[in-house]
Amino acid sequence: MPPRPSSRPPVRSAESSPPDHASVILLASARGKGQGARAEGGGRRAEGGGRETARRRTGRGAGMPRMDDLRIRTAGPADLDAVLAFWKVAAEGVSISDDRDGVAGLVARDPGALLLAETAGGELAGTVIAGFDGWRCHLYRLAVHPELRRRGVGTALLAAAEERFVRLGGRRADAMVLDRNTAAHPAWRAAGYAPERQWSRWVRPLAP
Repeated sequence: MPPRPSSRPPVRSAESSPPDHASVILLASARGKGQGARAEGGGRRAEGGGRETARRRTGRGAGMPRMDDLRIRTAGPADLDAVLAFWKVAAEGVSISDDRDGVAGLVARDPGALLLAETAGGELAGTVIAGFDGWRCHLYRLAVHPELRRRGVGTALLAAAEERFVRLGGRRADAMVLDRNTAAHPAWRAAGYAPERQWSRWVRPLAP
């Protein structure tokens, strides 16, 4: 069954960044069971300058069709406004960095960290931040449009994020998941993530 029409206009991302800018560009095609994600031009450009092929199959919820031509790419400066608008629709909770300066700083410092999933029509379907500081791999802002959930978008984004971590030498990924966002917990567990009860997050805001 196709998703119901949204009362909100679709959030569209900006024009694609050129391949030299995008460190991860995957094209997830669902035409047939045997097809998964493939890199544009026959391969995926690694951040070190090489190329490697990538195959990734998107998942689906019970009774839901696969997403056709789901494309995952890195965000650039032209995507900032679209991403912030998307998070207001799709993200759970807010962050102190949810403004243009915050996202611009992320993209400038780590151009491959913010990953976007787009539909064939160029509509923004999901996001994830896959940050690596040289020591730990951190996942933030895994968000999927409410009308496109349980159709493999989150699975494809996590796969792209984990591939980035492995390529950069990361050994373990951790994710920021709200305790109250219980609807998302089964998806994280299905992806192999689990809470560690011995740790607590201690924070101190640096800005008033």
